[in-house]
Amino acid sequence: MADHVDQVLEQWAKQRPDLDVSPMAVIGRLQRLSLLIGAELRRTFAAHDLDAASFDVLATLRRSDAPHRLTPAELMRSAMVTSGAITQRLDRLEARGLVLRTRSASDGRSVHVSLTDDGRALVDRVLPDHIATENRLLAAVTDAERETISRALRSLLESLGDTKD
Repeated sequence: MADHVDQVLEQWAKQRPDLDVSPMAVIGRLQRLSLLIGAELRRTFAAHDLDAASFDVLATLRRSDAPHRLTPAELMRSAMVTSGAITQRLDRLEARGLVLRTRSASDGRSVHVSLTDDGRALVDRVLPDHIATENRLLAAVTDAERETISRALRSLLESLGDTKD
């Protein structure tokens, strides 16, 4: 069986046999997987009246230590987005009553973002569906293959400078 990337590689082999296009086998498949996976995750989040960006904020707060509170800068680093993007996300979530922004008692210039009870309840409802979607998406590979893929992707991410703080 062949996939779309195989077709692309065959076409390049005919048109430019002088080039080693083997990197396209990995990068092309990663890009196509990203699109397919993203569409499935968007469906899961939409079923809970969320988008991926909102879920990311809620999940980041939920997995942080109690009281599940972070600064906007910490959220921004976790999501790898601009301060404007995180502000928009927080505005939407706060308007829905899912997060609360409060000024720091010790430094009035600092703001903390925390989950409300509704925000925590929502992320706790979405998470099992999210994990079920991910498991369904990975059903074609064995547990051993998952581990191999995970290790290889971690190595690639680390080589590109994406390491934990």
